[in-house]
Amino acid sequence: MTQREFRLPDLGEGLTDADIVRWLVQVGDAITVNQPLVEVETAKAVVEIPSPFAGVLVGRHAEEGTTLPVGAPLLTIRTADADGPAQDASPGGQPGSSAGRSGGARDGGGDGGRGDGGRGDGGRGDGGDGGGERVPVLVGYGPRAHQPRRRSPRRAPVAPRAAGSAAAVLAKPPVRKLARDLGVDLAAIVGTGPNGTISRTDVEAAPRVGGRPAPAGAPSPRPGTPLPPVPPATSPAPAPARPAAPGGTGLVGQIPADATYATASGTWHVPVVGVRRMMAQSMVASVAAAPHVTEFLSADASATMAARARISALPEFAGVKVTPLLFVARALLVAIRRHPMINSRWVEDGGAGRAEIQVAERVNLGIAVAGPRGLVVPHIPDADRLDLVTLARELASLTEDARADRLPPARLRGASITITNVGVLGVDIGTPILNPPEAAILALGSIRPAPWVHEGEITARTVAQLALSFDHRIVDGQLGAAVLADVGAMLTDPTLTLAWS
Repeated sequence: MTQREFRLPDLGEGLTDADIVRWLVQVGDAITVNQPLVEVETAKAVVEIPSPFAGVLVGRHAEEGTTLPVGAPLLTIRTADADGPAQDASPGGQPGSSAGRSGGARDGGGDGGRGDGGRGDGGRGDGGDGGGERVPVLVGYGPRAHQPRRRSPRRAPVAPRAAGSAAAVLAKPPVRKLARDLGVDLAAIVGTGPNGTISRTDVEAAPRVGGRPAPAGAPSPRPGTPLPPVPPATSPAPAPARPAAPGGTGLVGQIPADATYATASGTWHVPVVGVRRMMAQSMVASVAAAPHVTEFLSADASATMAARARISALPEFAGVKVTPLLFVARALLVAIRRHPMINSRWVEDGGAGRAEIQVAERVNLGIAVAGPRGLVVPHIPDADRLDLVTLARELASLTEDARADRLPPARLRGASITITNVGVLGVDIGTPILNPPEAAILALGSIRPAPWVHEGEITARTVAQLALSFDHRIVDGQLGAAVLADVGAMLTDPTLTLAWS
């Protein structure tokens, strides 16, 4: 028997650390290759890290809520002698490896769904105490010697797993998360998918048991190879009873589940980690580095709202959600074509004391969305090259995925200009903070009937509130005003969108 130390892998996207959110295995559990071990949260996403080898878990090196740097020991697994000499494993150690919302396994445990699956470039493990040769490891695939071969065209049928059996549960990471959210015990479900794999439909149809399901027992990692028993872990002393959080009744502003309660001071302590930390750092850096200026405009959007009703009835837009945000986004894209300097960023040259303005050729349109882990700004690549119906679909899909926390990390960085829709929150308008290093951010406020002078008479019109914040190092007042005025003009007269395109 040998012991292998598994280190926190490089999750890519320039990330240097991760927070331990929840352990999925306990000391003494039998571990299979590609079995999810732990949920970690980075500044970009929540990731399930799979095991690169099979064995028995003998040690965890971090508690939930702690932050680990890349390469730090994560856990130790005892493997059979046939698996080779002891060594450290650090999958994904090469630059460029990354993981999405669920970096799950292929074939064995799922692909993460919707393009969120992890990607591992060949990383090398650090030498272990036994001086064994370093073995290349891929995230989610284990040592090269134990990588699964390509699936054969012919495969022997596998009997479905009976409900409540001790066999390993076959379910993709998104399905496992859904089961946890709904309080469904996966071990009690008979999967209807290939080889008994449990699907979302199976989980949604299963009875709720309330609370989290008990972990299902896993089979011996190597049939026929006995493993010595592991003494049970010492149970920690029960923590003092946690009082109920203050009874908020709003949809937002509730005390998060990861907060701890300090009895002595009577305060809740909310950790600043993951997206919360990333957002705080970005906002402080933005205000400190970029001189913000905000300009405001009220625009008569009556013609746009009438056009919205007509477009929604077109066959090409059947099943497509046509929102005011769609027309504001299209107007901003046209305004950028007329004033390309607004689609830029300020870049400084290290210690040389020089700077330059980089103007992007394409428009990666960021949309600020309040997700379950905080404010995120996913983007639509090449939004300026999309037709109206495709742009509408992209906006709906992007918002839905962000609120469901299933966006891949690549979509959470790289925006060149951003729109934030504060009107849906019930406020008139605000002063948005730039999403660094972008030069501008457009806020869409309320759109509601208001008194307006139209054709020389005061009448009720549908009025939209707009605000444009910009970096005054790049954008002067004239350019900012021109962009904002163009957007307002196109909302007032949608034919200008065609004329200026």
